[in-house]
Amino acid sequence: MTEQKPYDKDGKPFPTGFYLTCPHLVAAVAKLEAAGGVERWSEAVKGSRRLARSLKLATRGQRRRRRRLARSLGPFVDGGASLGLGIAGSGNRDRLKCLHAHVAFALANPGYKLGELITAELQPLWPARCRSRTKCRSRTGPSVRPGDAKGRRL
Repeated sequence: MTEQKPYDKDGKPFPTGFYLTCPHLVAAVAKLEAAGGVERWSEAVKGSRRLARSLKLATRGQRRRRRRLARSLGPFVDGGASLGLGIAGSGNRDRLKCLHAHVAFALANPGYKLGELITAELQPLWPARCRSRTKCRSRTGPSVRPGDAKGRRL
């Protein structure tokens, strides 16, 4: 996975902090989303104080991290407004936007319970053998896609 800066070199917002790069994992999350996963997990958050708190704390952490990363950047086209967005660039606390971003955030931030529960549906998380032409997360350690200048290794 990669972590993105909150703004590009021209000051345009980049709302999602963490991106999945493993093709296997991206495809698994896409299947989950296509099967109604975003709606189902949004309802689960509405029905559980524990999950709502998990999302709230992760959103708060995401905002702090984005503000910290933005200190060395600027000026911003949006005046810094996107720094207040949550995981996946969401501004709505009651509705999830992109499960890919929640899985990536959970992998980068152990202890994010909602993301960990979503990730648990994707087992096995990593393929036994990666057949991708691009680099992906292996069982021995992380890497990023070749040519991904914006991201940093996690």
